[in-house]
Amino acid sequence: MDGRTDAQGDDWGPFGRPLFNDPEMQRLKRVGVVDVGSNSVRLVIFDGAARSPAYFYNEKIMAALGAGVSETGRLNPEGRVRAIAALKRFRMLAEGLGMAPLTAVATAAVREAADGPAFRDEVLRETGLALYVIDGQEEARLSAQGVLLGWPDASGTVCDIGGASMELATLREGRIGACLTSPLGPLRLGAIRGRKARKAHIAAVVEAMAAELGARQDRLYLVGGSWRAVARLDMERRGYPLHVLHEYRMTPKAVRATLKWIAGFSAEELSAMTGTSLARLSLVPLAGEVLRQLIRTLGPREIAVSSYGLREGLLYEQMPEALRRRDPLIEACRFAEAKDARRPGFGKALSRFIAPLFRNVPEGRKRVIKAACLLHDVSWRAHPDYRHEVCFDTVTRASLGGLTHPARIFLGLALLHRYKNKREGTRFAPLFDLLPDRDLQQAEVLGKAMRLGSMLSLDQPDLIASLKWFPVKKRLELHLPARAMGLFGEVAEARFASLAASLGAEAVVKVAS
Repeated sequence: MDGRTDAQGDDWGPFGRPLFNDPEMQRLKRVGVVDVGSNSVRLVIFDGAARSPAYFYNEKIMAALGAGVSETGRLNPEGRVRAIAALKRFRMLAEGLGMAPLTAVATAAVREAADGPAFRDEVLRETGLALYVIDGQEEARLSAQGVLLGWPDASGTVCDIGGASMELATLREGRIGACLTSPLGPLRLGAIRGRKARKAHIAAVVEAMAAELGARQDRLYLVGGSWRAVARLDMERRGYPLHVLHEYRMTPKAVRATLKWIAGFSAEELSAMTGTSLARLSLVPLAGEVLRQLIRTLGPREIAVSSYGLREGLLYEQMPEALRRRDPLIEACRFAEAKDARRPGFGKALSRFIAPLFRNVPEGRKRVIKAACLLHDVSWRAHPDYRHEVCFDTVTRASLGGLTHPARIFLGLALLHRYKNKREGTRFAPLFDLLPDRDLQQAEVLGKAMRLGSMLSLDQPDLIASLKWFPVKKRLELHLPARAMGLFGEVAEARFASLAASLGAEAVVKVAS
């Protein structure tokens, strides 16, 4: 490391020095967050790369704590019992893992119920957990921060729906603006008699919130279990092959079609199709009424699903600004390389070796190419006959932020080609249809370039050999010093030829004395 700044080189940029080993970041290891919501009580323990943590542990109880609060003003008695039992268990799990004390927050049901303070006291007495009750605006802000964990430069409107409330927050290029709360949670809407009255109520509240938010945004980010259930059903209706909810995109037209489609099935039928719980599906029709009005009033062009929300926002809250600015995808891949690769650090050298092939691609694609180089060797323990499948499966279904669905498939396909020349005949064919032909070809080139580079050195292939690509002439040159010709055996020669063929190019080897 030479201490260069971002402007001088990439050593200290997003692809540079990883922060997960920094002592200041180590305090973010094994962070446990408990979210006591109106519908569910959940424990999430984060671990891994601090900027893009993995879910080390994730458990949820559908306690329905807020059921009936609108009518009685008090928490659901059965829900209280279930919530306390779950919190006792969560505390014991954390103690067994030797973790720092859990951060526990409660939202709409506890803050609005007359017996909310008594419940908080009972939680402290029975479990030792200090339950922090946050207001609606803080809930909106934390949910927006959760979105920023996955999309650092996000712009749009964040909508977080829980059991008893719905929050809206604006994001503009990674900065949080207005934060609003409303009583539009499904558990509360169920108390309004008559669909017409409920529709008028939802419209009045949403329109008032939109007026306060100001200018319309092109993208609506959906946060919350009910929204994720709608998205999963949209996938089912469309026959969408990648069942990863984070970064799933929908159009307003598609959402309206799905909500209409849902009405034609029973909850039991929908549960059988998607594996979604009946408790969650029972809230979807009312949540759907809210979503229809949001689309009508806010007029987004695109709707994106975020699996990150309040809990991830609490983790983001603890991050220093230097870490928040990091690319979540690159940090997660650096962590994976350091943990699982045979030669940690090789990915950066490999990236330099293959760079001449991708000089003119957009910056967004370049970061995915860098991610592929970091991950090119992390699945080496898998059986050789299945290594290409393990690579593709791992990447396309991994908990990674900052990665669209097409980018996931591109990354997975590049790693598949790192170990296998042809993709035809694999079980992933339906996923390939989500990429245009140009991206399929570019992923193949990337995979085969990584395959070649991994053969030319045990340390730094870019110091042993170099590639020169002449796209107009369709000529690919591999430059080698005479001393390195011993590395260019028949397997390496075949891989170079395969790379050139994927480019439709002439393969030329040049040896320098």
